[in-house]
Amino acid sequence: MRRGIPSLRSLGLVKKSAISNKIYSISLRFHSNSPPSLLEKYKNLVEQGKLQNDPYQERVAFELEKLLSRLQQYERDMEDYHVKLAEWEEKREEERLKLLVKEAKEKQETGGGGIWMSMNKQRDRILEKFAIFGKKGAEIQPGVGRWVSYLNRERKLNSLVGRRPVVPPAPKGLYIYGNVGSGKTMLMDMFYSATEGMVKHRRRFHFHEAMLNINAHMHKIWKNQVHGKSLQSNISSWIENLPFDMKVKEWLAAEERYKQDVQMKNILLAVADEFLIDQQADERGASILCFDEIQTVDVFAIVALSGILSRLLSTGTVLVATSNRAPRELNQDGMQRDIFQKLVSKLEEHCEIILIGSEIDYRRFIAQRSNDQVNYFWPLESSTLKQFEKMWCQVTNQLGGQITSETIPVMFGRVLDVPESCNGVAKFTFEYLCGRTVGAADYIALAKHYHTVFISDIPLMSMEIRDKARRFITLIDELYNHHCCLFCSAASSIDDLFQGTEEGTLFDLESFQFETETEGGKLRTDVLAKGNVGSVGAPSGIVSMLSGQEEMFAFRRAVSRLIEMQTPLYLEGVRSLHPCFQKQNQGFGNILSSNLQARASS
Repeated sequence: MRRGIPSLRSLGLVKKSAISNKIYSISLRFHSNSPPSLLEKYKNLVEQGKLQNDPYQERVAFELEKLLSRLQQYERDMEDYHVKLAEWEEKREEERLKLLVKEAKEKQETGGGGIWMSMNKQRDRILEKFAIFGKKGAEIQPGVGRWVSYLNRERKLNSLVGRRPVVPPAPKGLYIYGNVGSGKTMLMDMFYSATEGMVKHRRRFHFHEAMLNINAHMHKIWKNQVHGKSLQSNISSWIENLPFDMKVKEWLAAEERYKQDVQMKNILLAVADEFLIDQQADERGASILCFDEIQTVDVFAIVALSGILSRLLSTGTVLVATSNRAPRELNQDGMQRDIFQKLVSKLEEHCEIILIGSEIDYRRFIAQRSNDQVNYFWPLESSTLKQFEKMWCQVTNQLGGQITSETIPVMFGRVLDVPESCNGVAKFTFEYLCGRTVGAADYIALAKHYHTVFISDIPLMSMEIRDKARRFITLIDELYNHHCCLFCSAASSIDDLFQGTEEGTLFDLESFQFETETEGGKLRTDVLAKGNVGSVGAPSGIVSMLSGQEEMFAFRRAVSRLIEMQTPLYLEGVRSLHPCFQKQNQGFGNILSSNLQARASS
């Protein structure tokens, strides 16, 4: 049999409150001559019956609308700031090189021996200072003299050029937290869409994709350092052309290498500075980061998020984030408490913390008012499988009918083989996508490359296939985040998919706790893709160490998202939001339209 989710036109409207009308009128005054505001769009969806009015959602929509009203001026402020910053950086680098050349000239004039005598005297003075505090010479690191030289040069530069320009006060972002299906991601995405053309640098990441991007940036920087790339060739050329003897040139090269080593120790700052900037565009302005599902699932996530978000927030990025927990409740396992506390302080300083307190899963609420489901086929019996295959043939015939296999690129130089594809549509078995060592990086590549995905033979999730279940949850997250259309054939209804089998339930808190204890705190490597980034200290993979409550939340989120992915509102979004959809034959759009019309007439 085939069950599903019907038309949404039967949704009733909640009566508007006096406060709601007041907020609405304020928004209209802000945007009387402009396109519909975010709050207006939210209310329009309610009036059309596509959303159920919720006072918590309405408050968030109002706060996001206020943030939008401040961004235009902030963009201009940041443009001016970046002009000043670029001038300051250029002048500081010029003065730094002048100081280096001046020091080199002095060393040249003293002669080769004078260079090392001067350096030894400086080192002796430092050792004497350390001795005052009970330090022994043997404990002093060899690079301490160069470190002092570097700090002295930085102090002189501050005196000559002045401090770094001050970032204009940024509008406070929003940190939105609440239960599954409460509307957090929907509202954040409405905000993100509204910022198009308003600010120059804007990115939207889900947690998995953000962690993979951080890992990739770190890998790139480490790789450049290890292989001697970066600025080494430029350094060599300008030093070689100076009129100094070889010892002085070697000293200059060592000073430059030390500067790069110092920067490498602050690698997260370097990653943060490139995290949001479009490398194809030289324009500078405000930056917005929309971050879905902030989590602190392991030590790497805590350290990376703390370093990068702190840097971004301190340099003027506006953050709009969602999570299932308040900031102070993110770190349930107490990992890296000091670093985590710095992250929490930054979030509370730069964001309004807002709870969407509704206990209703609105995705499920909508589903309860539905009658038909056109793209989730169950159970796994011959008649249902024929319908699933018929849909695959119908879609591919509309798109040209030529079924091919292909290979798509994945992060970290890996690839994913796609056995069946046709003009933006791909077909896989559950076992192929979730039964092998693939993960978030593969699923992100898949979701970006195909606007529609068919997955066959999805089993009931149980303890015996727990790792497959975790991969399936990650797969659903990425298909949902990238606005893909999903067709499934499965052993049960969506509601029963994660309820376990006769052999046992999928979620067993006692066995999960035992599993965690026996692992001794090791990070699981079987949840997300193993994006190996080399042997220079970078994480070998992005993995998840979920608490029992977090895993239960992940299961509920997967069910909730699978339900929403059947609704007309979501399917309409596939056509308008997936970047690959408009590039393909519009025939598939006709299939979606006919399916939606069939629902409306049911």
